[in-house]
Amino acid sequence: MEKNTIWAIVLSTVVLVGFMMIQSKFYPAKQLQGAPAAAKAAEPVTPVNSAVSNEVATITAPNGESTTAVETESNYTVTTKKVKVVFTNRGGDIISYELLDHHDSYTGKGVQMADNVSNLNRTCAVSFGSADNPIINDIFTVKRLDDYTIGFFKNYVIKNADGSDNSFTLVKQYSFKPDEYAFKLDIMIDGKNPVTGLNFNGAAYTLRSSPQIGPHFDRKVDRYELRSFIAYNGEKAKRINLGDKTFKSYDKEIKWVGIGGKYFIDLIIPENSGIIKDTWYSTVIEVNNYANAQAMVVRKATSTGNTKDTYYMYFGPRNEKELRTYNVAENNGWGLSSQRLSESLQSSGWLSWLETILKWMMEIIYRIVPNWGASIIILTIILKLILFPLTKKSSLGTLKMQELQPKMQLLQTKYKDNPQKLQEETAKMYKEAGYNPVSGCLPMLLQFVVLFAMFNLFNNYFEFRGASFIPGWIPDLSVGDSIYSLKFSIPFMGNQIRILPVIYVISQLLFGKITQNGGMGTGTSATQMKIMMYGMPIFFFFIFYNAPSGLLLYWTVSNIIQMVQQIFINKIMADKKAEITVSRNSNIKKFPKGGK
Repeated sequence: MEKNTIWAIVLSTVVLVGFMMIQSKFYPAKQLQGAPAAAKAAEPVTPVNSAVSNEVATITAPNGESTTAVETESNYTVTTKKVKVVFTNRGGDIISYELLDHHDSYTGKGVQMADNVSNLNRTCAVSFGSADNPIINDIFTVKRLDDYTIGFFKNYVIKNADGSDNSFTLVKQYSFKPDEYAFKLDIMIDGKNPVTGLNFNGAAYTLRSSPQIGPHFDRKVDRYELRSFIAYNGEKAKRINLGDKTFKSYDKEIKWVGIGGKYFIDLIIPENSGIIKDTWYSTVIEVNNYANAQAMVVRKATSTGNTKDTYYMYFGPRNEKELRTYNVAENNGWGLSSQRLSESLQSSGWLSWLETILKWMMEIIYRIVPNWGASIIILTIILKLILFPLTKKSSLGTLKMQELQPKMQLLQTKYKDNPQKLQEETAKMYKEAGYNPVSGCLPMLLQFVVLFAMFNLFNNYFEFRGASFIPGWIPDLSVGDSIYSLKFSIPFMGNQIRILPVIYVISQLLFGKITQNGGMGTGTSATQMKIMMYGMPIFFFFIFYNAPSGLLLYWTVSNIIQMVQQIFINKIMADKKAEITVSRNSNIKKFPKGGK
């Protein structure tokens, strides 16, 4: 490699890396307008009069419990075959929701779906009024109904607009099924006055999902992880990728909402979505510089003293197998149907049909060869073989164009003052030669479409999580490979020494060299080509260093297969070029310059 080329690569890499560092240091993500400050949790609920009921007032003090209440905070556990859930009687909330059959390599335990819990925020916490009001932190009375059902309740007194007292009992009851990730949460308001409801600025209460979902999420390291707000209105799903320090409303109609990660998701599914006033999502940082990723549903103000609202909460894997069980009542213990929770799956939108086909092909391969890494390799080979005829045709099409070039130049000279006639004669020439200039774009377009679908599939396919390809090197296709862990971190790379990104870059460089096939031109054009051929793969090395090994495995194998195919194509093209040279010399004699 020439000295100037090396300097070009080094300088371009330094500039790109330097730009990313400067942007991160001096232009961090700004807090969006509307994000509540941490002190907001201490602000009181402010009620307003309502057209529904004039007897709306503030909560003044809790009344004495009808039974003996525990005055200190205590924890209670419900364990099923799928989850281990820990509750606190403070607010009747969840403080731990551990998935028993899914491992978190960061903590060494089951994936924690009630992450980032604090005194300010807990899973399934309720606040009176709107979403920006503080959660209820009072001690509730607890009642265990059976192994899978637990209830929490507390009496409250509100002062009506006319100065009279009105009391009600707030009840939260959780019900689980042994083999389900979904559970039921009933929120009941049992008032002594049947005509008095709850109305705080048009809202009765707000129910929250988990403050954050697992596995433990470090945005600076986990570039291929994500958190997104998902809302489904009964027809289509809306996905909003979440940044930092955001607190924003989503005021469109919903059937269910939730927060999705790469492999796990929590969803709030109201039994009656008509009771929902609006929804919110939050990524406010509350504890230890760890951002929330939370959905909230605001219940409309109630007009009666007795209300029972039922919510189904799905906290579990973001995979098609589990989510689709809630489309047919017979397939789940709750009798839910037509929920279409699979709309929450991460997909490439209009290419989701292609992802389905590719997934189906890979799963068939896996049944024959029960190794997901081997399935990726075999599927990649099959796809390359299918696309090879088009790739070959595209490459030979460029030679056909070279063969027609002398005739094209003659036509351009002859009809330089008549563009319409030039277009007609050119089309006629293409037809006689059996050449379609658009055909060269088709293979590139198809490869791009397949690449896009494969990227999303391999980057999000749940079955890759924890799937080993080569023990000791690639034990998990959902994360980067690793052969050694450093005791310090390298910027943009972390503390893992990986081999697969190196193999990928080498394959990309070799593929570029073979595709270039000997000529780069001269001058500025040659320098630009060298930067593209050598510089971009090195740049991608840093970008994809922590990419999932399943994704890099696909790209690397794809490059290797393309190299073999390109060598074969180059040989055919060399023979064709020799034929073109002979044909061109013949055409020069037949059509001398300026001849008719």
